Amino acid sequence: MINKKGNTKEGIIIALAIFSIVVAYFLYKKFSFVEPIRYIANDKVQQANVTVTVPVVPAVKERVVTHIKTPEAVKAVYISSWVAGTPSFRNKIIKMVDETELNAIVIDVKDSTGWISFPMKGAELEKNGSFEKRIADVEDLIDLLHSKNIYVIARIAAFQDPALVKKRPDLAVLRASTGKPWGDRKGMTWADPGSKEVWDYLIAIGKEAYRVGFDELNFDYIRFPSDGNMNDISYRFNPEKMSKADKIREFFSYLNKNLKPIGAPLSADLFGMTMTNTDDLNIGQVLENALSYFDYVAPMVYPSHYPTGFHNYKNPATVPYEIVKISMDAGVKRAVAASTTPSKLRPWLQDFDMGATYTADMVRAQMKATYDSGLTSWMLWDPSNKYTPTALITEGVAKGN
Repeated sequence: MINKKGNTKEGIIIALAIFSIVVAYFLYKKFSFVEPIRYIANDKVQQANVTVTVPVVPAVKERVVTHIKTPEAVKAVYISSWVAGTPSFRNKIIKMVDETELNAIVIDVKDSTGWISFPMKGAELEKNGSFEKRIADVEDLIDLLHSKNIYVIARIAAFQDPALVKKRPDLAVLRASTGKPWGDRKGMTWADPGSKEVWDYLIAIGKEAYRVGFDELNFDYIRFPSDGNMNDISYRFNPEKMSKADKIREFFSYLNKNLKPIGAPLSADLFGMTMTNTDDLNIGQVLENALSYFDYVAPMVYPSHYPTGFHNYKNPATVPYEIVKISMDAGVKRAVAASTTPSKLRPWLQDFDMGATYTADMVRAQMKATYDSGLTSWMLWDPSNKYTPTALITEGVAKGN
């Protein structure tokens, strides 16, 4: 049987519940002072008839790193990190490049003091690196040079490194008598050329330089020390008792193996006399060894750096054409014999006063000697970065590749 009384009670309860919900909704709509937030297309939010402007944050445009292909004939000048980081100085160099046959600039990323020219990331670098913000706007500078189709080469001084020795004396070339860091005749200290930890540190610098946009990695001071008290010198990182030439060749191979995969062209600076000498000059540098592992080899054939009596010249600095021609002819011949293209050779030429006052004609004479040896590329060096524009072609120049 159905309990009608019970059904009536349940009906009343349900009705009261529905009525309560309706009343609550009506009171909410009538007396609530908060309306739902509405998003307006013009980036404004309206709430309770009050309009609030929401600031629009502009999107940060991500920098796209680019690299310029190596020009068929590189014609470069070197500038220090200090000049590169000072617009009033570097703009003069850039203007000279714009107006002449020059198409490339070599910039110190790590110079022979060991200091790195701008902050870099990475555990290896943070552990061993010494950074100075010499080029505060390095990315903007590279982008500016690239916009002018200027090829940008990163110079990395390798084993002469007082900054690293100060931070990591355990990686230094040592004095045999005391076990303390050895210094050359200028008092400069050196990282041991046999240390793979030093090699990895140099590779980390190279990778970071290429990552920010440098087009080529150029390694200098890739050798054993050459002056100072050589009778009181000790190298700890050569358990195999390898010759200096073999140890430096091992370093060349290690650089190639670890840096070529990132796509960076590699170049090596060698003593000028590596073109004519077949020994390692007691510093570990042999031309054929470098040709095997680098895209370009840059002998420093500064006439002022050749000894008195070289090829019977009393003062080689006064005969720039002859010294460069003799040197590069020898280098070309050896490159061919090593089944390597001579176009890998790209000499550093002298544009500074030493042994003689260098005129525009003397600078041009070195360029002519380079061309007469069958080569097309060269780089100018002046430690003060005060070059001779009148030595450079200005008419009918074609920039880029």
